[in-house]
Amino acid sequence: MASLSPGVLGTLDPTSDRAVFRQIADQVREAIDKGRFKEGAKLPSEAELVDHFGVSRMTVRNAISILQSEGLVLSEHGRGVFVRPRPPVKRLASDRFARRHRDQGKSAFVVEAEAAGSRHEVDSLEVREEKSTPDISARLGSARKVLARRRRYLLDGKPVETAVSYLPLDIARGTPIAEPNPGPGGIYARLEELGHQLDHFEEEVRARMPAPDEVKALRLASGVPVIHLVRTAYDTEGRAVEVCDTVMSADAYVLAYQLPAT
Repeated sequence: MASLSPGVLGTLDPTSDRAVFRQIADQVREAIDKGRFKEGAKLPSEAELVDHFGVSRMTVRNAISILQSEGLVLSEHGRGVFVRPRPPVKRLASDRFARRHRDQGKSAFVVEAEAAGSRHEVDSLEVREEKSTPDISARLGSARKVLARRRRYLLDGKPVETAVSYLPLDIARGTPIAEPNPGPGGIYARLEELGHQLDHFEEEVRARMPAPDEVKALRLASGVPVIHLVRTAYDTEGRAVEVCDTVMSADAYVLAYQLPAT
């Protein structure tokens, strides 16, 4: 059974105008996102949550109901509530990353947008150095600090995707990759200019319900799921040179990857 040791769950903010049951859902969601409750792990019981937060059982149940609607947890009668396992579908990336597109000065998103006949934009761009999370560090080969590039993509003025690219600092620091506009072909073209010729990409794909910040960023209607995609780029030496964490609306996934809308 999950432990409510210090630091696993936070406390309620009595000054917040956010409903108490939503604050509790936020706390549990954050604990799941940060790996304090692993996939398949049992959450604290209703009684433990009632005692921890000092609220009624109905308040706790309303909080858990939110997490169930987001696809984060599932309830098993007589056993409790568990973090829903989300095994990814792993596949090789497709033509949108072909070198010929980079040679033409086109990033992968530009290729996708042109194939769809849509006008493409990028906004909410943020580039900064930061400490790597354990997951990103493991994917990049124990990198402790990374350059993070955050952005939101729009097609015909509609937000369809958010993405964060993480690159090892020993590669990206002091290069055009650290600039808001890295130049024609995007960061992959710059990586190859720096001697990291790209060999292949791997993508892990999950479908789930969106978190509140994702609903806001992508302007999602109620009940619309998202695709969570984590892509790792490898150079010809076998080194992971970038991890891109992407969230897109399920409708955008159908559009961007030219899947039949059936």
